Amino acid sequence: MKVPVYKPSLIGKEKEYVMDCIDTEWISWKGKYGPRFEKEFANYIGMQYGLGVFNGTVALHLAMLTLGITEGDEVIVPSFTYVASANCVTYVGGTPVFVDSKRDSWQMDPEDVRKKITDKTKAIIAVHLYGHPCDMDELCAICKEYDLFLIEDCAEAIGSEYKGRRVGSFGDIACFSFFGNKTITTGEGGMVLTNDIALYERAGRIKDQGNAKYRMYWSDIIGYNFRMTNIQAAIGCAQLENIDKFVNRKIEIGLRYKEGLKGLPLTTLEPVGDVKHTYWMCCAMLDDADKRDDLRKYLEEKGIETRPTFYPVHTMPMYSHKYQKHSNAEYIAYRGINLPSFPAITDEEQDYVIEAVKSFFNER
Repeated sequence: MKVPVYKPSLIGKEKEYVMDCIDTEWISWKGKYGPRFEKEFANYIGMQYGLGVFNGTVALHLAMLTLGITEGDEVIVPSFTYVASANCVTYVGGTPVFVDSKRDSWQMDPEDVRKKITDKTKAIIAVHLYGHPCDMDELCAICKEYDLFLIEDCAEAIGSEYKGRRVGSFGDIACFSFFGNKTITTGEGGMVLTNDIALYERAGRIKDQGNAKYRMYWSDIIGYNFRMTNIQAAIGCAQLENIDKFVNRKIEIGLRYKEGLKGLPLTTLEPVGDVKHTYWMCCAMLDDADKRDDLRKYLEEKGIETRPTFYPVHTMPMYSHKYQKHSNAEYIAYRGINLPSFPAITDEEQDYVIEAVKSFFNER
């Protein structure tokens, strides 16, 4: 049996909407699906304004440009995250300042955030990692106290909630990814959301070559071509029609792993606090770090694809010039594994994965 770690679920009107783009010849950024997807996705999250872009990393880059982050500015980022969360700060000349994570929730530690604030700090990027929300009460309070921008990186947490409110509705700007392995996908694609009309208008101009509203082909600021295509948006509209089905199924998968792997020398990532954890990737943390790669190799031999969790960004060559120690980030990263988590995984396939993990530990 072959079980991939992830594959998209295209079960709705994706083909119908894409063919409509082709039939009407609206295949690039103009067309009816872009504005529709922006509006419907913003409504789903609980925000007023949405801007579709061509991937999640671009969404983060656009957020930095829109907020005016520049050389000399510091932005606080968790070390335990995908590298794009830090790179977007570097793109604009800013300095990412890394903080540790909580051992239980794997999310950035607000206490460490407070320790890292300086007079150069301009923003905090709250990354809702692997579908689990950050402690938004604490992070919002910190941003209010120190007058900082709050950017939410929701690439892995579409549909997740903190105290009954969807992540992406707390910050000045929220960024999403619709890559092929995300909860909903457009192939590539991303979204920037905000409730601030000034930020929305500024971001809209930056993503569209800096074009002025009052004069065609006239740019009065440096802009970029960050636009989402009509075809991407068409797929997004179809995916969004099934968002609740995808989210509910992923939660079911996460709970089946929790029950099936109970009693083994590992810990699955479970909800901490009043949150809705959507299990973007179903993660497990082994008690013994030395066995993580052996387990992955064992599962690979049985046709089961897995991934390691993210390496702490502060350990990567371009960010390791200043020695740092983030013990929780390192502890989780070197023990963590992502198990097959796609919505269409069958119970038979998931049971096969669970039994294979059990066999690994029983043989050792």
